[in-house]
Amino acid sequence: MSAPRAVRVLVAEASSPFRDALTGLIAADPGFEVVAIAGRGLEAAALARELRPDVLTVDLDMPAADGFAAIARVMAETPTPILVLTANPVEAVGFRALSLGALDLLAKPGPREGLEAFGAQLRARLRLISGIRVIRHPRGVRDAAPTPAPRAAARRELVVIGASLGGPRALATVLKALPPEFPAPIAVVQHIAEGFTDGLAGWLAQESRLDVATARDGELLRPGRVLLAPSGRHLVVQRPGVARLSDAPPLDTFRPSVTPLFRSAAEAYGPRACGVLLTGMGRDGADGLLALRDAGALTVVQDEATSAVFGMPRAAIELGAAERVLPLGEIAAALLEEVR
Repeated sequence: MSAPRAVRVLVAEASSPFRDALTGLIAADPGFEVVAIAGRGLEAAALARELRPDVLTVDLDMPAADGFAAIARVMAETPTPILVLTANPVEAVGFRALSLGALDLLAKPGPREGLEAFGAQLRARLRLISGIRVIRHPRGVRDAAPTPAPRAAARRELVVIGASLGGPRALATVLKALPPEFPAPIAVVQHIAEGFTDGLAGWLAQESRLDVATARDGELLRPGRVLLAPSGRHLVVQRPGVARLSDAPPLDTFRPSVTPLFRSAAEAYGPRACGVLLTGMGRDGADGLLALRDAGALTVVQDEATSAVFGMPRAAIELGAAERVLPLGEIAAALLEEVR
C-alpha cells in the first residue's frame, strides 16, 4: 500500500529568518512538502497559480503587495486554503484576512517561546485546513440581500450563535446585516486560537453596527450587544439576562464549547431563544441545538453551499436539531423576523 500523499505547502513570509524556520518546522514532518517559498505577496499569488499547493501560510506584513493583497488574489484566481500567521493576535486587523477568504489565524511565536511546540501546532492546523474545499472569493462581491423569513408567533428575547472553522467571516456576514437597535442580546461561541478573541471582537465591532465585546462573568445581556466567549472558558446564560463564565471541563474537546451555551439558553429562555449553528468541523453544538429545539426555541443551521466546513451544521441536521437550514445571507433576516 502506497503512503498517503504529502500535504503540499506554499510559505509566504517577509522575514527571511522566520521563513527559514517555518520551512524547517513544516518539512520536519514527512507528511508535508514545502513546494515553494515567497517573500512578497504578488510572488506568492503567482506561485499559487503555477504550483497549486494544498495550503498556504501567509504573513500579513509583506512588502510591495502585502499579505492582504496576496490573499485576495489567490482567492479570486486559484482558491486555496490559507492559514494566516500574525504577530498581533489581539489586533482586529488580522481578521480582515478572513473576510478576504483566508480560513484560519495562528499567532507567531514570541521571542521566548519554543519553536517545537509552535511547529506541532502549525502542522496540526495546516493538516486540518488542507483538505477543506474553499470557493472562489472575488474581491468586492457583496453577499446577496437576505430574504424575509416567516414571522414568529412570539417574540424571541435571546440569540445564541456557535461557529468554528470559517466562522469569523460567517459571523461578520450575519452581524453586519443586523441594525444597531437589534432588540435582543446575542451570545456567541467561536472556536478560535488562544489570544484571538479580543481581536475578533474588535473586528466584528468594525464590521457591524452592533456593540461587540468579550464576555465578562456576571455581565448583563443587553439588546444590540454581542458577547463572545473568552479563550479557555465556557459562556453560559442565566435569567434574568446574565452572562456567566465557567471553568467546567472541555466538551467535544472544546472550551469554550457551543453546547453549554445552547443548553443554558434552552433552560433559561426556552421558546424565547433563537439558536444558530454556523460553519465548522466536528459536531460541537449539535446536542445543544437539539436541547433548544426541544425547548421550543427557533433553531437555524447554515446550509452546505455557503459553509466553509459543513461538519457542525450537518451533525445538527442528522440529529434532528435544525428547524431551518438557510444560506448564510438569509440568516440575519430570519433573526430579525423572530425578535421584532
